[in-house]
Formats: sequence, structure tokens, C-alpha cells
Amino acid sequence: MMKKFINSPETVTDELLVGLGLAFSDVLYVDGHMVISKDLEKADRVTIVTYGGSGHEPAQKGFVGKGMLDIQVDGDIFAAPSGKLVFEAMQKADKGHGVLLLTLNYAGDQLAGKQAMRLASKANMNVRQVITGEEIKYDPEGEDNKRGLAGAVALYHIAAAAANEGKTLDEVAEIAQRYADNMASITIKTTDATHPQNGMSFGDLGETDMMEIGAGQHGEGGGVRVPMMNSKETIREVAPLLIEATNLKKGDKAFVMVNGCGATTMMEMLILYKDTVEYLNESGIEVVANMVGEILTVQEAAGFQLNFAKWDDEFLRLWNTPAHTPVFFKE
Repeated sequence: MMKKFINSPETVTDELLVGLGLAFSDVLYVDGHMVISKDLEKADRVTIVTYGGSGHEPAQKGFVGKGMLDIQVDGDIFAAPSGKLVFEAMQKADKGHGVLLLTLNYAGDQLAGKQAMRLASKANMNVRQVITGEEIKYDPEGEDNKRGLAGAVALYHIAAAAANEGKTLDEVAEIAQRYADNMASITIKTTDATHPQNGMSFGDLGETDMMEIGAGQHGEGGGVRVPMMNSKETIREVAPLLIEATNLKKGDKAFVMVNGCGATTMMEMLILYKDTVEYLNESGIEVVANMVGEILTVQEAAGFQLNFAKWDDEFLRLWNTPAHTPVFFKE
């Protein structure tokens, strides 16, 4: 039996967006399925738009505000919005310096992005698109996943900081692409989510004593089920893969994200982060920044995403700039 405090399955997305606008009226407002930063009104710079399905809160809409996203377009539960609506958001965001569109690598998101970019081209808009797909495969014989996971959230702040410095659209897009090329993520799941509109379970993982490595954001497949491990064992299993994927070497700087999938406690995430830092320190890699908490979830799924990014001094400087969104604050 699904137990969720909702009113109607048909109005979940509309109601959560109204609630978001009421709860965080100091930094954003909601116009239909667009979540818009109040900082956009006076923006004289490159602006940033993204989009995606709801049901992953805080996800992208939790990072709309000063120093991060200008507009996020929300689709229905686990579904991308229409390309037309994404295009309309790009038009609304455009302040004469160009618009960067950030897209997660999923079929529905890619389709919407292509349509939005076609419409923008016809309208002679100055736009660039960067696609993030940082998921690495765990099974050497499995599919080449490259799905877009929570690592994009750190990229939002890096790109926005570059825009706030007055960089051109091409320069902001180049920094965003460079960040996308220097990060990697992997998902470890222990239980499945249920769909909040119909109660359907995403699988039977929760009925086993196994965990799944490389499961994807929604459990799309391509993962491998292995016996449940503790925190230290899990980190030592997956961290080397992320180090290899990001080409991190002794003496390098790294960003680390531990993203809870929805039902993982902060206690667990902090232990996982500790074990990750200790492992990287043993390898001579310095952790210079982090995000730990629920960043991009899938309802009540248990597990986490581990994200590494190889940083340079420019990334670190851009990261240490002010930002204020519903779930991200930097002075």
C-alpha cells in the first residue's frame, strides 16, 4: 500500500509547484510549470535554463535562484516537459547575452531539448546546449549507460558563476562542457521507489538482501546486483571506477557529491562521505569541495549516487561565489 500525503494523483505536480512558490518566495516564483529566479528580472548576462520531470525533489527546481539556475521547466512525474515549453522558457530567460540550455541525457529530455533548440534556431536566438551524461557502467559487459545524474547540479553553480563574471555565451558553454567532461557518477540502490500517481513499484530489490550498482536514476537497468556491503566496502568497490573515469591522479583536486536517493538517512550519507574522503586521501587526492544530502531523489528509493569531478583552480574559484536557492546557499 502506498502511503503518501497527496491530495490527488492527477494534481501532484501542479500542487507541489504551488507549494514551492509559497515556501521560497524570497528567491523564486512559479508560472505554470516554469520555476523562475527572482534574480532574472535584473540580469544583464548569459542566462541558464534547464528542465526535467518532477518527482525527483529537490532536483533542479531546488537550485533555481541567485547564482544558479534562472529557469527550470518542470514536467509531470518522471516525464520531460514539452520542447515548446522549454523554448518559451528560453525566450523568457533571454536578456540579450544568450541562453545556455542544460540537458540531462535521457531520451525524453533529449527529444524536448532538440525541439527547443530547433525552435530557438528558427527564432534566431543566441543559444547553446550542453548535455550531461556522467553515469559510468559497473558491469564491463553491460550497456554503456552515460545517463545524466545528480552531478549536473554542481555544474549549474559553476556555469552560473561564469555567467555572473560577464563571460560570453561561448565561454560559459565551454566551461560547462569542460565540467561535464571531467565528472563521473555511479548509483547504488538498496530499495525501490513507488510511482506517486499509481503506486507501482519500480522493482523487487527491496525484497532481497542485495544492492544494485549502476542502477540508473529510475532503475532503468544495466546495473549488477551484489550482496549488501557496508559503507567502507561499498566505497572501496566503486571509488576506483570513478577515479579512473575522471583521470584523477595523486596531487589532483576533487569535488565529491554523495546524493541520497530519497530514503537514505543523513547518518548514512555522512559515513559514506567520510569513507570517500579517507579513500581519496589515501590515493593522494585532495577533496576541495562537496555536496552531501538529498539533491536529486526518486521518491522513497534507498541508496545513493556517488559523484567525483576533477577540479582545477578555475572551478574552485567559480564554486566559491555567492548563491542562494531553496536548498543551496553560499555567501
